[in-house]
Amino acid sequence: MKVSKLLCGALALVGLAASPVWAKDWTSVRIGSEGAYPPFNYFNANGELIGFDIDIGRALCEKMAVECTFVSQDWDGMIPALMAGKYDVILASMSITEERKQQVAFTDPYYKAALTFVGPADSDITDTSPEALEDLSIGALSASTQAAFLQTTYPESDVRLYRSQDEVNLDLINGRLDLQVSDLLPMLDWVSNSEDGKCCKLVGEPVMDPQYAGEGTGMAVRQEDEELRRKLNEALAAIVADGTYQQINDKYFPINIYDMK
Repeated sequence: MKVSKLLCGALALVGLAASPVWAKDWTSVRIGSEGAYPPFNYFNANGELIGFDIDIGRALCEKMAVECTFVSQDWDGMIPALMAGKYDVILASMSITEERKQQVAFTDPYYKAALTFVGPADSDITDTSPEALEDLSIGALSASTQAAFLQTTYPESDVRLYRSQDEVNLDLINGRLDLQVSDLLPMLDWVSNSEDGKCCKLVGEPVMDPQYAGEGTGMAVRQEDEELRRKLNEALAAIVADGTYQQINDKYFPINIYDMK
């Protein structure tokens, strides 16, 4: 049966007006995380997605009184999958940057961030200036702020980008990289508390430049989902105020990463 173009247009407008009703109710929220970035998000031996980000997500959902489900997603597809509707929130230790703000809306920061170089435990590298690292191989996670930092600041180095942090770590362990750059907190945990991380050490001073470390680490939502962003901000403030955040923080870190200086 054929339908007139006018009727089709009217139906399309009705559909556009009606479709957000179920989506904007926010009685349920889908949270996207990576699962390859311990201790923030990773899979345990039973294949369960766990970590600091996941615990914070559950606490926020409880405070918002909504049902939440977690969805794993490779890092380089994180924002495209959000825009495609695979989930409603990115909670995956994503730095807040001006470039990303062009695509998504961020909540208030839920922890502070810095970058660090990591090298072999027996490395004699102390100077991390671009001149000192010329021709050295340096790895980083693809589509990350640390990748942007290396590509912009170290044009004469052999910058190598990877799909996951595990792959970066593995190449450093096996001597295929001279250094890597990653977020300070997970690298501090890796070299201090993991068997694999005994291979390596932090090198040089932390990189605190907001251009690369960002304005902190936030949750990302679609720009039109302002109500969800507001709810997340209110829930974050509530779990900080009632001590829930600190309890989760202390489970993973020896310092308060919400107020880290």
